[in-house]
Amino acid sequence: MEKLRARSAGVRIGRMTPGALNGFADVTGVRVGHRTIVRGADGDPHAIRTGVTAIFPHDGDPWIEPVYAGTHLLNGYGELIGINQVTEWGVLMSPILLTSSLAIGKAYDATVRWIAGRDSRAAEDVMPVVSECDDSGLNDVLSFPVADDDVSAALEAAVEGDIAEGCIGAGTGMQCFDFKGGIGTASRVLTPELGSYTVGVLVLTNFGNRADLRIDGVRVGEQISDLMPVEHTEGSCVAIVATDAPLLPHQLRRVAQRAGMGLARTGSTASNGSGEQMLAFSTANRYPVRTADAVIDLRAAADARWGDPGLLSEVFAATVEATEEAVVNALFAAETTVGRDGNTLFALPVNRVLAMLERAGRLTPA
Repeated sequence: MEKLRARSAGVRIGRMTPGALNGFADVTGVRVGHRTIVRGADGDPHAIRTGVTAIFPHDGDPWIEPVYAGTHLLNGYGELIGINQVTEWGVLMSPILLTSSLAIGKAYDATVRWIAGRDSRAAEDVMPVVSECDDSGLNDVLSFPVADDDVSAALEAAVEGDIAEGCIGAGTGMQCFDFKGGIGTASRVLTPELGSYTVGVLVLTNFGNRADLRIDGVRVGEQISDLMPVEHTEGSCVAIVATDAPLLPHQLRRVAQRAGMGLARTGSTASNGSGEQMLAFSTANRYPVRTADAVIDLRAAADARWGDPGLLSEVFAATVEATEEAVVNALFAAETTVGRDGNTLFALPVNRVLAMLERAGRLTPA
């Protein structure tokens, strides 16, 4: 059965227009693959509820044709392997892997091995980008369930097109505002006057306090006091922003910052024990690793132009809106999940939330 998404239910977040899929894959060439790992019965102390998600910035090999990128850490109680190289060089030259916190070393090593199987020369130089969120509430992390084959499967599964959301891949064991969280995506398209560029966002949601949850500005979390987990965790969130707008690394760093503003609209406070990590990349320029030319030609957006805020400001706005909606889509798609020791994360009670939004005048008929 097709999962309900926020917009199809009448929730219209922001003023901008979404892409055809209203998802990360609206940026042409972007590929995403998931590997979901579920083992053990509900309540088993060694139950496994985890996974891996792999993201490629285009339809080729990023170690041969990197793209420009920028990163931002809103709160750093988490890990983003590869941030130094992205910050120093301003390029993304590997797939991005998302997984459980204690599996990031495995994901890094397995990705190097996978690249080596395709291009041994590149594998000697490529340092994969890997990020994580903690799924130990539902997942027996100390059994170290993620294997090389799981990482390879996510990488091999990466394709263009609509992206599954909710309890899938790296989102299998995640929570969001004390509900079941996971993977969510959304997109926005700029006006023709600004080039009709697309901004897509993919989030791995594992953050938030129930009372702080807001959907389209409505304080729904404080109205739902039941369906609470046994133990609250501060969690983390990873946000990946893709765009086909021709942005340079310093601009993409600023775009990555705006993803944090989208999280804030949903109620995130980037608490002390949470790790909010953002990465933004542009598919507009594929940067050749090696070239015979001393100078290469690039396209780049102006930061602003006379008389209006320009393209970059609208990319910022698109990022904020798409990030906010991606979080809500993750909540709408997630399903009640029982993991290790009987720990349970309940799905967002969508019908109750829609009734709240309707009373607040925030639903638009489809």
